[in-house]
Amino acid sequence: EQELTGLVVWVTGASSGIGEELAYQLSKLGASLVLSARRKHELERVKRQCLENGNINEKDILILPLDLTDRSGHEAATKAVLQEFGKIDILINNGGRSHCASIVNTSMDVFKELMEINYLGTVSLTKCVLPHMIQRKQGKIVTVISLLGIISGCFSSGYCASKHALRGFVNSLDIEIGEYPDIIISNIYPGPIHSNILKNALTEEVTKTFGQDIAIHRMATSHCVQLILIAMANNLKEVWISEKVFLLLAYLWQYMPSVALSMSRVLDKLLRK
Repeated sequence: EQELTGLVVWVTGASSGIGEELAYQLSKLGASLVLSARRKHELERVKRQCLENGNINEKDILILPLDLTDRSGHEAATKAVLQEFGKIDILINNGGRSHCASIVNTSMDVFKELMEINYLGTVSLTKCVLPHMIQRKQGKIVTVISLLGIISGCFSSGYCASKHALRGFVNSLDIEIGEYPDIIISNIYPGPIHSNILKNALTEEVTKTFGQDIAIHRMATSHCVQLILIAMANNLKEVWISEKVFLLLAYLWQYMPSVALSMSRVLDKLLRK
């Protein structure tokens, strides 16, 4: 991870979960940080923690509130980062939201909102940063997707769809910028980790959140982030990070989809009881 020391890293979704932990570990490595999310007060909290426990100064952190659904502001946000630090070495696309409700009960507004946040918002910000990296002929675009961008799960159709779309986009991007070998596209697929992603998940309507957690075995957020940083430092292209049982399911979806579908149907029945 020491390879990341001194780099300018822009993290979206930095107010909680993986994004928050990325900020803490990157600050200890001495990276310059741009922290973005919608909630400015939460970003300020993360900044204070970075300054207390990290290896950086006040001038090394830029708080940049950002709404991924407000695509009109992404170009200005990118210019603000470049004005502050002069470059963007790494963009970590981590912002997003989950979904927990059956397809039949979920309104179309929820599907639209999830695509706006998880897919179109990330595409928009990536397109704003990409010309700068092409001009410099170097940089890293790291996208935290999810194992649900590879597999599919019950009661999370909107989230799965947005993450599958995101996977298609970043893989196409990787092909298109092949003439720039020093621009690295890295795709991270975490499984279940300790975070509030389910509590904040959308349900049947955009005005309702799930508000609770589900008791499943999860990886510690700190360990997940450490593996992400190692992957970034070593320019790994595709990284699956999860406990073994969920990794097994991912491999089944990849190589034995019929078996994986049957297992998922059994899981669906268990969740309905």
